[in-house]
Amino acid sequence: MNEIRNDHKLMKDAPVGVFDSGLGGLTVVREIMRQLPEEDIVYFGDTARVPYGSKSNDTIIYFSRQITHFLKTKHVKAIVVACNTASALALPTVNEEVDVPMIGVVEPGAIAAAKATRTGNVGVIGTQATVSSGIYTKVIGALDPTISVIGKACPLFVPMVEEGLVDHPVMMQMIDYYLGSMKESSMDALVLGCTHYPLLRSRIHEYLGDAITLVNPAYETAMGLKNLLAENGLLRDARGTKKQAAADLYVSDLPERFKEFANSILPIDIDRVKTVNIEQY
Repeated sequence: MNEIRNDHKLMKDAPVGVFDSGLGGLTVVREIMRQLPEEDIVYFGDTARVPYGSKSNDTIIYFSRQITHFLKTKHVKAIVVACNTASALALPTVNEEVDVPMIGVVEPGAIAAAKATRTGNVGVIGTQATVSSGIYTKVIGALDPTISVIGKACPLFVPMVEEGLVDHPVMMQMIDYYLGSMKESSMDALVLGCTHYPLLRSRIHEYLGDAITLVNPAYETAMGLKNLLAENGLLRDARGTKKQAAADLYVSDLPERFKEFANSILPIDIDRVKTVNIEQY
């Protein structure tokens, strides 16, 4: 009996694995740190092979398999697919192949959007691959077939965020360029369907105003993860106020650039990011 209890405690104390095609998934990590401060995190950003949005379905599944194999070597108790493209195209397949619970960013965001709309008109912005996949339309339609979904790809948002241009005047010009027609539509909820986009939340809100609810899938995913861990008896016990949860960050390329970005948005100091040859997994 003691051995069973100890094994369960080891599982509860194991880290949560998180992965993304690059930097954007750190917005999901930030929300996990805020909502589940007891949980250790192992993060992998596939910075050598970003972006995923231009890759085929089979390639994204292949990459996702490699990354989940790597995370499993870190003995994670759950895996968060913090990438809209991989959530849309790879999660259904990979989820059947691993023995730990998995959650993506699409379903939590879709559920929140369906709850938020009053007009039955929801907007989704994301990469070309995410918007073209129609995954949000499919998931929201399954929740409520009466809801209409308007999708808009905003490809320049990601490089502008990564170049630190969030507060530059050109950012509002790009927001107007992409969202002008959506602003004039009857949508009353907008899904920020790319993990970089929560970093633009205040600027988008400034442009669209209070009448349109912005849905942040990073926050919704963190809350979904909390529920998933609770359902599986895997929520970590309280550590005490003086102990800080650990975050181990891995990338497939450019660790210094990644560390700089991580330290600009995470609530803890990251002193090292490790490089992994993901092709080995």
